[in-house]
Amino acid sequence: MAKKYIIALDQGTTSSRAIVYDKDAHPISSKQLEFKQYYPHPGWVEHNADEIFKSQLKALETVAIDAEIKKDEIAAIGITNQRETVVLWDKKTGKPVHRAIVWQCRRTAEICEKLISAGHEKMVKEKTGLKIDAYFSGTKIKWLLDNVPGLRSRAKKGEILAGTIDTWLIWKLSGGKAHVTDVTNASRTMLFNIHKCQWDDDLLKLLDIPKCILPKVKDSACIYCNTSAAVCGFSVPIASAIGDQQSALFGQGCFNRGDAKNTYGTGCFMLMNTGEKPVTSENLLTTIALGYKGKIQYALEGSVFVGGAVIKWLRDELELISSAHEIDVLAESVQDSNGAYIVPAFVGLGTPYWDMYARGTIVGLTRGVKKAHICRAALEGIAYEVCDVLNVMVKDSGTSIKTLNVDGGACVSNMMLQFQADILNTQVCRPKNVETTALGAAYLAGLATGFWKNKEEILKKRETDRTFQPEMGEKKREQLYEGWKKAVERSKAWEEQN
Repeated sequence: MAKKYIIALDQGTTSSRAIVYDKDAHPISSKQLEFKQYYPHPGWVEHNADEIFKSQLKALETVAIDAEIKKDEIAAIGITNQRETVVLWDKKTGKPVHRAIVWQCRRTAEICEKLISAGHEKMVKEKTGLKIDAYFSGTKIKWLLDNVPGLRSRAKKGEILAGTIDTWLIWKLSGGKAHVTDVTNASRTMLFNIHKCQWDDDLLKLLDIPKCILPKVKDSACIYCNTSAAVCGFSVPIASAIGDQQSALFGQGCFNRGDAKNTYGTGCFMLMNTGEKPVTSENLLTTIALGYKGKIQYALEGSVFVGGAVIKWLRDELELISSAHEIDVLAESVQDSNGAYIVPAFVGLGTPYWDMYARGTIVGLTRGVKKAHICRAALEGIAYEVCDVLNVMVKDSGTSIKTLNVDGGACVSNMMLQFQADILNTQVCRPKNVETTALGAAYLAGLATGFWKNKEEILKKRETDRTFQPEMGEKKREQLYEGWKKAVERSKAWEEQN
């Protein structure tokens, strides 16, 4: 039977999604399931790894049924995932030894401070392209080995497996047959040498992590294994795995040096393709963009820890809105934020500040500020954070960005993207399919299995929905941005270091 479909599994920070794509890369069936977030202490964020897998499997089963596709028509499954989140599990039983520690979690800030104080920052940066920060996986693994009784000795005996969420899903979907990851996810662990493309013995020794618990590292597009029919009901190749932000870069068609995208998801992540040579930056992360046919492409990345999650905060915690759509309606009902700024530094500040101890602030409040102004300030806050990242990316790369390609759930907001274009003074391009994270994983799985021929065929499938042109005057832009920078200063170093 002819292969007609690729299924992408998009495992995100707050939800698991599955999307079926046809030969034209059009989504024909989609299912998204949210799962619980755990906050055991201020600044700590955890997930239940079993809940993640069950929600992802349910989404996969649902889209296959809804699309009325036969299992023999599925060419492959591609996986994209929240990146730095880590799971450790029992090799025999498959049971997680602790909740997954999420990329947003700041519990290892003290470990990071000690590593920095001991003078290890230069070595880590040179080998991994990353800063020493609680954001990355390495210190999370160390924390688990240090704090779960008996875990380190079990790990050294080879009884424990570790991995980012792609590794966990592949292991579970294959029925425990494959313990693998791809170069993009490995490059986010703070344990992987991005120049030699291998786990680094010096870094493993520094964090006292046994290499035997780590997965085998492969290209982003290759056949890792087949799904287990006993688990999924059918056996098809798992043919791609790639970190969500790198997947969005690929899904946007940013195949060439200088191409850039920003994803408005739970956080905001801007990546610029820098080609086959890594570019060093003081403020940005140097990361692997793609492993394909044995070749590596690199990227510069700026990371905003809380982006679209501020909308969920307004909905779920403050209960100011009842749906994500409502924030756009309210924000558009006023001309500006009436002087209010929201800095959503709930779990610290990322690029370019890298302040693990910053916390969220709302400043500039007067009696005239109402709910609509708060909603607008929240959306503008996201755009300001992205502006911070783009400014430093242009400066450090020496490459100007003529167009910012955007995607992710929050970029459906016309008001926010217009403000984004205004505050950047750069055109912003939104594709018709804003779920380019899933699309990137689908494209790579399709390339690995011959479903699509090459990158040129993929580029022809990209369709633009709308391009936002800057309309704001320079004086107003400068005034607003100065106010933002003052607001950021108020949020810095709020939490005292232990």
